[in-house]
Amino acid sequence: MSTNTVGDATLFTSESVCAGHPDKMADAVSDALVDAIMALDPQARTGIETVVGANQISLFGEIKTSAVVDFEKIVRGTIEQLGYTNPKWKFSASQSHFSNFLHQQSPEIAMGVDQDGAGDQGMMFGFACDETPELMPLPIAMAHAITRRIDECRETGVLKWLRPDGKAQVTIRYDENDKPVAVEKLVAAVAHHEDFTADSVRTDVIEHVFHPILRHYGFALPAEHNIVINGTGLWHIPGPESDAGLTGRKIVVDTYGGYARVGGGAFSGKDPSKVDRSGAYAARYIAKNIVAAGLATKCEVGLAYVIGQPKPLMQTIDTFGTATVSEAELYAFKDKLIDTSVRGIIETLNLRRPIYSQTSAYGHFGKADLPWEVTVQA
Repeated sequence: MSTNTVGDATLFTSESVCAGHPDKMADAVSDALVDAIMALDPQARTGIETVVGANQISLFGEIKTSAVVDFEKIVRGTIEQLGYTNPKWKFSASQSHFSNFLHQQSPEIAMGVDQDGAGDQGMMFGFACDETPELMPLPIAMAHAITRRIDECRETGVLKWLRPDGKAQVTIRYDENDKPVAVEKLVAAVAHHEDFTADSVRTDVIEHVFHPILRHYGFALPAEHNIVINGTGLWHIPGPESDAGLTGRKIVVDTYGGYARVGGGAFSGKDPSKVDRSGAYAARYIAKNIVAAGLATKCEVGLAYVIGQPKPLMQTIDTFGTATVSEAELYAFKDKLIDTSVRGIIETLNLRRPIYSQTSAYGHFGKADLPWEVTVQA
């Protein structure tokens, strides 16, 4: 994320990464394991951290569950699904070394969680604004759309030369009224087959990725010199051989692209007793419903919890001067919408089920099928 002011306009940049990016691969593995465990044991506790490196896949963290799952099979299946099938890339589903260092959840943590307390301390933020139909900031929404499109072009064979790794970055120009008016710059980095030149990669990405996404959002392409594709000129080896990956390292990508504040913990690999995850989802649910109900055009909700305690010690609502009702009415709306105790969040959003794999790429927010994205009648 970056921002700067040019005359009466402001530029804001957000980035997204493809599902085959090493950090996102680690998130996908962690969440695939959460889903597999919760499908068998909805009361399970998980804090699963995945590390991927050159020809290495390792699991760390804690679990408490009655479920019996084949960890290695799930891990390798997830990596294969993401497209890492070629051992020449020095990382593949079939040949990379697997190690499992997961252990049982600490009884000192379990003691508090067993009483419906938070699984950790921390602060969480949720955000919504009226810039897009999904009530997300435009820079991150467009960046996610681009990385999703890159992956679609690879998976469907539209661009056969693509390999499973990539990034996108979008800079939006805002006018003096804080309204998005233009796409100022576009950046993409994509791994590709050796037989394709930088010029052909650029042409294809502009035609098959950038054009459709910008048309969807109703914007024109920026000037030619403001489009950067593979800034180093080439990129042949995707994945962990080039850059190791770790669960939870892309939390700004996972949330609002830097447009809003970010809490202290990541999401993937965690069951909903971990308020890093469930608290952030509840905060988004509140913020989105406030904007959807017309009570504000921009809203940030803050929550904070103490380990072992069921209720938040902090609850804040900031509408940046855009509220159409009083502060008291905003808090009353929140209280009617959801009980922000740990149990209240889990039950209201029905979080003890295997729904988390769909969050591991292209952000945790703005996807209509997720329970914290549901809007209710005011």
